[in-house]
Amino acid sequence: MLVPKAMSTQHPDNATPAPFADEAGVLKGDGEVNEAVDVFALGCDEQMWDSEGKEADNQVVRKLLTGYPDFFQGDVQLGRDVALTLRVPNPRIEQDMRKSMVEALQSVPSAWDMAHSFYGDDEHAAPIQEVILPFTTSAEELLLVEAYYSRVIVGQEDQTLMEGQDVRGWVGEFYPKSVRVIPLIEDVENLFHCDSIVEEFLHDRDLPGQRVFLARSDPALNYGVVAAELALKVALRRLYDLEGKLGIPLYPIIGVGSVPFRGHLTPVNVSRALTEYPSVQTFTVQSAFKYDYDRETVRSGIRQILAHERREPVSVDLERARDIIRKTTTEYQNQVHKMIHVISTVSSHVPKRRERKMHVGLFGYGRSLDGVGGVTLPRAIGFTASLYSIGVPPELLGLAALTDSDLAFVREVYPSLDEDLHAALRFTNERHVGELLGAPYIRLVEQFAGDIDRVHEGLTSAIRAGLDENADVNISHYVQEAAHLRRFLG
Repeated sequence: MLVPKAMSTQHPDNATPAPFADEAGVLKGDGEVNEAVDVFALGCDEQMWDSEGKEADNQVVRKLLTGYPDFFQGDVQLGRDVALTLRVPNPRIEQDMRKSMVEALQSVPSAWDMAHSFYGDDEHAAPIQEVILPFTTSAEELLLVEAYYSRVIVGQEDQTLMEGQDVRGWVGEFYPKSVRVIPLIEDVENLFHCDSIVEEFLHDRDLPGQRVFLARSDPALNYGVVAAELALKVALRRLYDLEGKLGIPLYPIIGVGSVPFRGHLTPVNVSRALTEYPSVQTFTVQSAFKYDYDRETVRSGIRQILAHERREPVSVDLERARDIIRKTTTEYQNQVHKMIHVISTVSSHVPKRRERKMHVGLFGYGRSLDGVGGVTLPRAIGFTASLYSIGVPPELLGLAALTDSDLAFVREVYPSLDEDLHAALRFTNERHVGELLGAPYIRLVEQFAGDIDRVHEGLTSAIRAGLDENADVNISHYVQEAAHLRRFLG
């Protein structure tokens, strides 16, 4: 079982356009195929191939092997040394995209056939072995994906087409006979109970291991950075304890971006992530990590991730964590509601780096948490970019609810808190924080910020002036300039 450590993803958080992007800086189509080969060459041992929220090329394996035969016939064999892992829509949640799951799963046997032809033997590894199911809330959802693949996709080989002719005899057998399903758990409540979902899914199975994907961006978008970190630490501890109980290795994956709000993993601070999340097996290498630093720095950061060996995670007082999550979530969501208009307005000026559809999340769904009515927000990257573009880092939101005692507890569970806030608040515009959030948040800036980047501050002032005065200002240009200074879009 190949268990990668550095998963390249297609999250569009980069300020600098990818070298494979079109003239508008948007990465799509064959550019993403080129990207996959490039990140394998940089050292990543996995590429997520995302069918959720975007158009995905289901012929990716054919294009990789025929387009780069020397690369994949050398020391790097697809499926043996590096993984291509599909992320498919969850049919129960993303109903307008649910047939995309079917299309993605149907591509798995044809990918196997392509690899069989390319490598010329029956011993090659399946090029696609796993799929990621977002918004996982139950074991049943995972079992349905497994069952659909084995009974419908593979099972069709036994169907009789006409007398004396079945599907197997006509188009050949379907391999692999099964796929592994990785739950992607994205909301706070299910992060708290991720062990129950995984335990039920693994009941009565003898497996070499199970990967479990824990989100970091969407919990921050929906609940704030403190709630996201505490819930993630609870989940990591519960998975660690479950691993001991079941005797089956559990390999956590966490989705982290460059900005502190979304996990704070860059090529120059990998040690921070490895210390903060010691039990994690796989870290996501998102677009800002790949394209906002020089290539040797990127290679060095990936090498650090690959060298990481898992260790025991921190223990967490669950009731104390729940209490702080409730308080900070209420404060966070109240502040977000006050800024809906400005966030939405700025987001229209944030450059697209990949073709994506509107995200479905807590706010996007119109669901409610703790009595807060649902609203529509940009995806996590656009949301984060919008707030940074006006000098109000989203890491601030919700912190005013913390007492000194709460803060001490959070620091124990989240030891990088001060470092993360210091990094984020470098890009603060104090005047905008005061106008939009009020005096308690100015005091937080004074408490946690060090030197403020005055060039970035000036850009955020120009952006805000352009919005407020409807002046003839190239807001998109200033948004991009500010992002380049930060080395991330959002």
